[in-house]
Amino acid sequence: MYGRTTSLGCVLAVTAGTAVLAAPPAFAAPPPPVNSCGETGFDPKFYPPEPIGPGSLPQLPPLPDRLVVPVPYPSLELVPVPDPPPNNTRVQAEPLTDPCADPCPDLTGTDDPPATGTGSAGHLPFPRIEIEPQPETIPIPIPGPGGVPGTPPPAPVVTSAESGPRTPLPPAPAVGEVGVVSQLTGPGSQNRTDKRWQVDGTDLGIMWESKPGEVAIAFGDSFGKGWEFGVVGGGDWRSNALGHSTDTDLSDGMTLDSMVQDSRCHAAELLPSRKIENWETTVIPTSGFAIDDRQYMSYMSIRRWSIVPGMWWTNYGGIAYSDDDGSTWVKDEHAKWHNGFGLSEFQVSTMVPAGEYVYMFGTVNGRVGQIALARVAKDQVLNKTAYQYWVNGTWAPVGSNEATPIADGMAGELSVRHDESRGIWQMTYLDPIRGRIVLREANSPQGEWTEPTTLIDTAEYPKTYGGFIHPWSTPNELYFTVSEWDSYNVYLVKAELRSS
Repeated sequence: MYGRTTSLGCVLAVTAGTAVLAAPPAFAAPPPPVNSCGETGFDPKFYPPEPIGPGSLPQLPPLPDRLVVPVPYPSLELVPVPDPPPNNTRVQAEPLTDPCADPCPDLTGTDDPPATGTGSAGHLPFPRIEIEPQPETIPIPIPGPGGVPGTPPPAPVVTSAESGPRTPLPPAPAVGEVGVVSQLTGPGSQNRTDKRWQVDGTDLGIMWESKPGEVAIAFGDSFGKGWEFGVVGGGDWRSNALGHSTDTDLSDGMTLDSMVQDSRCHAAELLPSRKIENWETTVIPTSGFAIDDRQYMSYMSIRRWSIVPGMWWTNYGGIAYSDDDGSTWVKDEHAKWHNGFGLSEFQVSTMVPAGEYVYMFGTVNGRVGQIALARVAKDQVLNKTAYQYWVNGTWAPVGSNEATPIADGMAGELSVRHDESRGIWQMTYLDPIRGRIVLREANSPQGEWTEPTTLIDTAEYPKTYGGFIHPWSTPNELYFTVSEWDSYNVYLVKAELRSS
């Protein structure tokens, strides 16, 4: 979950509202999509409302039924330290004999589908204003039972500065038709994650090739029983979850073969979080990659969400690893980039192996940072002292905050792919200023990077964020996942690319 409604919803709703006032062509919205089992899903696209009559202005979206005014009050909470050990209980799923049956009706078959309306007739013309007291947690650490035993840090590595000049610009990518292929998660999705794994609401969908012929897909904050349309939250909160897919034909969507489970029909939380505001609210994956038989996942430990649109505060950005194909994970205690004064680089990182190195692209916490770059030898990924940072044309063994931006503009939800077939680097991210998910390309990690080319405009897809590239995209077809705030689920999108 990248922010609350007050942060993400506001920044994207402003863009959508501007589109309505610009009076785009009006037409009736089609019925919601239906999956192969006849279950109704969600459509993240914005359809301008019908005008009232000839020559009239388009109707504005209905006002919400109520506006909630939060009133914070202090709430003390004792926090035992160190962190408790993770729950690594794992359960294999039963074979799915009927793709449209409910494999666990005793767990998932009791609730009605979430309603998708945005208002109803008969309400007052103005929202009802409500005061809602909200606790502002003041965490107090206390000694707790023993956690995971500590490990000694890796031996320091001394690296010398090396030249890292920029490369010439490639031709700018030309984007053709872009459209949603399928809804991947939630009620009515092609994967029926609500019925199979009790994942009713989730986001992100970060993908990497976990081994030949298999793609891992990591999700953010996930909710099960009690989730409601338009509301991020509910019962059964897992800070992250992980699925696997061997689907090579993405033209009709992306089939999930499995998700890592900790009990019957229940996706496990891979990286545990304390779920205590102002201490550690959640732990969210930001990228993944594989080197030989080991999986790596970069993540951010979020201290708290902000009331400022597009902002959150992290404790640190870190790296976890798995030696059992993503079933269980270890947060490396030394591979962490701590967030001093809320301004540290590499809090939201994307890591990509290429050649002899793993390249780490990163920003400060939130969506208001420029993109910095580092690299490390493949056999030293967990050794923070071995990293070199790109500083104005030099790979330098300096502090991470000395890295200089590789591209102009602000970026959120960064995703980077190395297209080995063309020797091209591709980068997608949410541009919070323009309200667009964009694509850029370069001949090297440090650039020069092409100017941003629009993939998704939030005037057309309001409250949409993300943009995580599928590793099996081709030079002519870019597949990526996006999330949508109201439905709070993940969609696969296809963009046609053509030679410019």
